[in-house]
Amino acid sequence: MEDQAIIALFWARSQQAITETADKYGKRLHQLSMNILHNHEDAQECINDTYHAAWNTLPPQKPDFFFAYLARLARNFSFDKYDYNHAKKRTATIVELSQELERCVPASNEPERTCENAEIGAALSAFLQKQPKQMRRVFVQRYWYAQSIRAIAADCGISESKVKSMLFRMRGKLKIHLEKEGITI
Repeated sequence: MEDQAIIALFWARSQQAITETADKYGKRLHQLSMNILHNHEDAQECINDTYHAAWNTLPPQKPDFFFAYLARLARNFSFDKYDYNHAKKRTATIVELSQELERCVPASNEPERTCENAEIGAALSAFLQKQPKQMRRVFVQRYWYAQSIRAIAADCGISESKVKSMLFRMRGKLKIHLEKEGITI
């Protein structure tokens, strides 16, 4: 079923909207959540929360890119669950991803940075649009979908060292791009 038809089901308050959403995007959303949580039950709980949030926000929302809308909800729920499960603990996966980007993207949790978040997002989007398709794909898989280097390499058919090298170079280019845009780190 097409995304607009599924959204129309949400607007019509039809229970079939959840079924169609789960059939079309359930596996992808679950994998996204698993990349963050590494726990099937917690991931499933986050996906159920995603469906519930979609039910509560459609209407009034009518997203142009339905999967991106659902993925954002799922990521937020997954990171919230991760934070809850790991309060006062530092685990390797999220710390590693944070450390990789912290030298080129300012922290968004500082109050003075809150108003800059939209600017940073726009600058990041502009930067990614200028990159070759494979580099963009690797970057998004790593930093949006939280996939491992190994999984990205297998998915793209390249070596793990090439993935690491691509990400390293892109982080350097991103830092330069953000500085040219007037965003300080």
